[in-house]
Amino acid sequence: MSKYKDAKRITTHILKAMKDDGEKISMLTTYDYSMARIVDDAGLDVILVGDSASNVMAGHETTLPITLDQMIYHASSVVKAVKRAFVVVDLPFGSYQSDPKGALKAAIRIMKESGAHGVKLEGGSEVKESIKRILMAGIPVMGHLGLTPQSIYKFGTYTVRAKEEEEAKKLLEDTKLLAKIGCFGIVLEKIPASLAKQAAASVEVPVIGIGAGPDVDGQVLVIHDMLGITKEFQPRFLRRYLDLYAEIKGAVQSYIHDVKAMEFPNEKEQY
Repeated sequence: MSKYKDAKRITTHILKAMKDDGEKISMLTTYDYSMARIVDDAGLDVILVGDSASNVMAGHETTLPITLDQMIYHASSVVKAVKRAFVVVDLPFGSYQSDPKGALKAAIRIMKESGAHGVKLEGGSEVKESIKRILMAGIPVMGHLGLTPQSIYKFGTYTVRAKEEEEAKKLLEDTKLLAKIGCFGIVLEKIPASLAKQAAASVEVPVIGIGAGPDVDGQVLVIHDMLGITKEFQPRFLRRYLDLYAEIKGAVQSYIHDVKAMEFPNEKEQY
């Protein structure tokens, strides 16, 4: 039983306390009002309005095409439904990488126009100035290291990151840097479990893993993957808790049959 299940609102302070107490943090992506209402009612700790909406909601091959306006639209839809969870929103590709002033403007727009509680961005030392600028405005920032999907064309593959010594060393350095400059948490994606354990132990802020093993402070998955709405994406780290693709498809086929057979609506389903 969670010590914090009765918390009226999850905050950065509570997330830090959860790490200190050894309680794992639950986090999922969500992009719309209806789904956000369900996961918040279920007791989820953190909702990520991810730029993965570019893939699962809009059908793009990568996260790169989604715009700031689209992220704000998704975020504002989610925030309207949420009473308890901490809502963090991805800054989309191109909104922060090389321009700290632009990064601050994008973060301010997300906070003002959506009502979210914080922002997330990818990268370490190379985006340090953007993170500092956002933090100076009082906006909570979550970092993201390891496999950073916005850099997919640089990597050229979605394979496991930081297996080599040099990249692993930089990841540990960046983890410490992000914590030192004030990030309230860090996502580590698709890295060796032993490295993730080392990174999580090296900082006082919560470290959330996706494909980073069990020895971090919490886990995050894309909700469409976890619920089995998507079919093609089948990485080793993904556990499907439902097969909603088959469930929904079956329900629609039943509806089609009932309509064509004039079995819907029946006498009780009309005025």
